[in-house]
Amino acid sequence: MTDHDDSSLTSRWRHGARLAACIVFLLGMFYLVAVARVIDTNGIRDMIAETGPAAPFVYAVVSALLGAILVPGPILAAGSGLLFGPLAGTFVTLGATVGTATVSSFLGRRAGRESARGLIGADRAERLDAQIERRGLWAVVGQRFVPGAPDALSSYLFGALGVPLWQMATGAFIGSAPRAFVYTALGASIGDLSAPLAYTAITVWCITAIIGAFAAHRTWRTWRRHGEEVDPATKP
Repeated sequence: MTDHDDSSLTSRWRHGARLAACIVFLLGMFYLVAVARVIDTNGIRDMIAETGPAAPFVYAVVSALLGAILVPGPILAAGSGLLFGPLAGTFVTLGATVGTATVSSFLGRRAGRESARGLIGADRAERLDAQIERRGLWAVVGQRFVPGAPDALSSYLFGALGVPLWQMATGAFIGSAPRAFVYTALGASIGDLSAPLAYTAITVWCITAIIGAFAAHRTWRTWRRHGEEVDPATKP
């Protein structure tokens, strides 16, 4: 084995270790906030409610930051519905969702993009960049429709893969709108889940899940096919 091969192997190990450390950190954070519930979201919601007319803006900002540290989005959206009702709450939730996507993607890009590119190699990285330039926005939109896909963790991954922030923000806005309504409406009707609003929210969720599953399958096939066809030299 040559010195160049040794250096390349060492570099790959270093990049792999860095990505592994990031993944372990995120999983640990997810356990603390989603399983152990070390953050009292109800208490935070009550404090924000006391800010008066500024409450919607404060809640959107705080929820964006809490989402970035992996507090489950449905819990935050339900709180928005309780505080502001289904209409205003949906816009608050959507603003918070876009904020979470932007912050998480930025952090993922800073922490993991160099290592991700180092692991997959220069040629594959260039092909991936070409794919992202052409279809990154719709990949983000599609992910938001996939049932059960964690938005914040996905945003970290998109950032590490190099998806631009504008694609993340725009894709999150478009793709999160249905679920923002669903979870906010359910939160607003938590006292009466037999209300028409709750049934409407559940119907929207079911339709979104079906579309998301179909779109995810089709997008994956398209990315694989075009990933094999795209030549870095032809990238616009």
